Amino acid sequence: MKVEWRKIEKTLYLPKTKPAIIDIPELKYFMIDGNGNPNDDFFGEYIAVLYSLAYGIRMSPKSGNAPVGYYEYTVYPLEGIWDISESAKQNYSGKLDKNSLVFTLMIRQPDFVTAEFARYIIDKIKVKKPHDLLDKVRFSTLQEGKCVQMMHLGSYDSEPDSFKKMDEFCLDNNLKRVSGSHKEIYLTDARKVASDKLKTVLRYMVEELNI
Repeated sequence: MKVEWRKIEKTLYLPKTKPAIIDIPELKYFMIDGNGNPNDDFFGEYIAVLYSLAYGIRMSPKSGNAPVGYYEYTVYPLEGIWDISESAKQNYSGKLDKNSLVFTLMIRQPDFVTAEFARYIIDKIKVKKPHDLLDKVRFSTLQEGKCVQMMHLGSYDSEPDSFKKMDEFCLDNNLKRVSGSHKEIYLTDARKVASDKLKTVLRYMVEELNI
């Protein structure tokens, strides 16, 4: 039976449209760092490279090279950790300049994927679909721990409205945000879905305030 993240991991990927606390375990990812405006053409190249690796893992049984413990599953959605550059933080005027954004894009991988098999897939894709960005990809784990998250509906540009709700939730629950960065999980494709129909999980790490 195929493992469907939308069905068995709803707390991680399908939160409600109001803030809630969640504890995120250590998970495995293909990751790639970058900077700049995600509306520019280069950004699509980062996404394409990550998906080429994700589907390389997913389709590995067809080439007879499936890793030990492989099971059928649905490829996980694209995720991104977002912040602004240090120079932008020093000169921040309250208005976001998207050219100052720094990001880590990632796609989660199943538990059976090892560092060795991930390297094998990266090397294989370098031969099959060469791209300079493959040299920037790393396979690593991430443990976000205690977070506040919610589902944001609509344009990416209206995300501040949801972050305001999350910040207010933190104040009401004796929590403080750990850093200025946040995670986004993209459940819809902005190239195919109208901006008012977009579904994006917003999440940031928190800790309890000492009172």
